[in-house]
This record gives sequence, structure tokens and C-alpha cells, in this order.
Amino acid sequence: MVDLIYIDPPFNTGKRQTRRNVKHVRDDGGDHTGFQGQRYRSEVGESTGYGDAFEDFRGFLEPRLIEAHRVLKSTGSFFLHIDYREVHYAKVWLDGIFGRDHFQNEIIWAYDYGGRSKSRWPAKHDNILWYTKDAKDFTFHHDAMDRIPYMAPGLVGKEKAARGKTPTDVWWHTICSPTGKEKTGYATQKPLGVLKRFINVHTSPGDLVLDFFAGSGTTGHAAGELDRHFWLVDENPQATQIMRERLSGFELEFEDRSDGA
Repeated sequence: MVDLIYIDPPFNTGKRQTRRNVKHVRDDGGDHTGFQGQRYRSEVGESTGYGDAFEDFRGFLEPRLIEAHRVLKSTGSFFLHIDYREVHYAKVWLDGIFGRDHFQNEIIWAYDYGGRSKSRWPAKHDNILWYTKDAKDFTFHHDAMDRIPYMAPGLVGKEKAARGKTPTDVWWHTICSPTGKEKTGYATQKPLGVLKRFINVHTSPGDLVLDFFAGSGTTGHAAGELDRHFWLVDENPQATQIMRERLSGFELEFEDRSDGA
């Protein structure tokens, strides 16, 4: 049985999710100037991604939600990471699977990056639904929360300001920058900071974490750094290759089920 399940499935955006891999290579004949005035050229590699359009999104996702409930430990937590397009439907499906009283929180992950629409309010948040197998008995380590700065530290005094405050159900956290240290080149990669917060609070060292839409492997990376065990599943060959490289520092076992076995 699994102590925590986090999934970040396709959002049913109606388009293909892609990200180009751009590498800047030192070249005296390059087309742009970089660090310390040196010349560089850009190399564009193969884009990573996956199809994200479903005629029957419920038929795709709901059987997986049912299986998640089946393998979750009695004190375990389940997190579905989705966005405004399907979150209201997913909430109803999960209420039917887990039970309405097993719903604990809707967490809003807010960020401020990327383009801004000129015809509507720009969408800059994702929705994360948290359910527990047992409505009242579940793992929650409040003291393990990472603290965040007060927005008005002068109003709370030096001691509180220095300690910081615990997060609410609205999490401000930057996305994985395409040029940042965390980047893997995988489309829709999620940041380590978000996953570490879940895993720290909702599991204990040695617990087992499952992600069956593993993508770039962020869940495994976070779990491994926090001394948790993890199972990662993905059908995208690009994802599995990225995970092999990213998680090479951990003791891993790989199993290929591409033959349908």
C-alpha cells in the first residue's frame, strides 16, 4: 500500500504540450554575446511533449482515480494536480470515489510567469485537490511545513518575522524556468519546492510515494531527497529517458511494461 499519491495528468487543454530544448554553446563565430563578452550560438534540440486532447476525459482519468483509491494506505493522502478546465468535474468524480467527507483542501498554486491575455484575466494558477483515505485519521506533520515570509513583517514583530508563517491553501511559487537549474526540458515540469512541501507534511521518512503520471520525475526527485521511497510510472519514452538521467543518483530499478504485460 502507498502512503501518498500525487498525479499531474494531462489537463485536457485541447492541444499538444511541447517544450523546445535550447542549448547555448561557446563559439567564437556565434551569433550572440554572453557571459564575460564571449560569443555563443544556440542549438535547438528535439522538443518534448505529449498529446493533451481527449474526447472522453472522464473515461481516461476516472479508472485511474479508482485504482489510486484502491492502493492508498488507510492513513494516506491523494493529490490531483489539474487546472480550471476540468477541476470542477474532477471534484465530483473524486467525491464519488473517496467520499465527499474525505475531501480536505483545494490548494491553489499561483505563479506569475509567461504571456498575458489581452481578452480575459490571464490564468496564472493550478488547482490541486487533496483527499484522504480516512476522513479523520491521516498523516499531517504541521511542524514539517516550510515557512514563508510575512507580507507585512513590520506588523508582527521581529521574532515572528524572523520565524516566518506557515502557508495557507494558496501557494505562491515560481514555475520551473526554461533556463533555470531545475529544468529538464520536459513540457509541464513542476517545481521541486511544491512537491517537497506535500511530501514533507503528508509522509514520514521511509514512506512510499507514487506518481503514475511521472513526467520529468519531480515527484521521485523530491521523495528521494527527503528519504522516502518512490514508484514512478509514465508511458512516454521521452519522460522515462529524462527520469533515468535525472534520478541516476538514487538506487533505482526500472521495469519496462511497453509490451502490455
